[in-house]
Amino acid sequence: MHPIILIHGGAWDIPDDLVEPHLRGVKNAAIHGMDVLNQSALDAVENAVSCMEDDPTFDAGTGSFLNKNKNVELDAVIIEGTSMRAGAVAAVKRVKNPITLARKVMEQCDTIFLVGEGADQFAAEQGLNLCDNEDLIIEREIKRWKTLSGKKKSTEEFFRHGTVGAVALDSKGRLAAGTSTGGTPFKQPGRVGDSPILGAGTYATEVCAVSSTGWGEAIMKAVMAKTVVDFVERGETAQKAAEKSVEILKKRFSGYGGVIAVTKDGDYGTAYNTPRMARAVFSPEMSEPVAEI
Repeated sequence: MHPIILIHGGAWDIPDDLVEPHLRGVKNAAIHGMDVLNQSALDAVENAVSCMEDDPTFDAGTGSFLNKNKNVELDAVIIEGTSMRAGAVAAVKRVKNPITLARKVMEQCDTIFLVGEGADQFAAEQGLNLCDNEDLIIEREIKRWKTLSGKKKSTEEFFRHGTVGAVALDSKGRLAAGTSTGGTPFKQPGRVGDSPILGAGTYATEVCAVSSTGWGEAIMKAVMAKTVVDFVERGETAQKAAEKSVEILKKRFSGYGGVIAVTKDGDYGTAYNTPRMARAVFSPEMSEPVAEI
């Protein structure tokens, strides 16, 4: 096996002054994931995603976009491809690291998907520390909320944000994927996008693991993560599968976004149709992650 971890920090119109923070963020996440990749792909994905949730550069965890009610609502999912075990949460308001809560759902709950107050309650039952919603809010997003308040969002506004995700292959051939997001700016309270939905924003089998990013409403229609896996299972390389899926997203659903994928052979691919996508790749043979935008 050829262990590897692949990170994305969102496909969107990343402004010039945020390029360096994004590059540092995805590189740091790759390092955190690699630190535990020898344990399992699941550990690597959780570590990498939680690292980005703690980094206010990204639209995940602390620093996420605010909804119309001026609250942060967080979505996350994690899945292991061999067993197809998965856990997801959405509209979480009191958990700093929803990817960790998603894994708790996967391992300790008799269902796959928990939302809202029920997810926060489960977090408390599992011993996770609950925070105040205000602890997740930063000044940058308060200013953005004031700018958007009372305005109708254009289609383009939907892809001006940065979901985070990771996919990994460990030395035992196990694949895992995870995605976390704060959603779109000034979103309708209760809105859930593609990120925590299996097959849309995130998917993994014993053959391929995928994390998507972009305009969630279009990605859900395209079932993009599953589409990438389907292409790989039909013999396409990870890169070609990613490119074809993004092409379908744009041509069929007028959608903007990107995707990362890694296969059971350690082959990987990235594709996007937005101006930029922050991403990084790291393997044991490399001295440090390679980050691009």
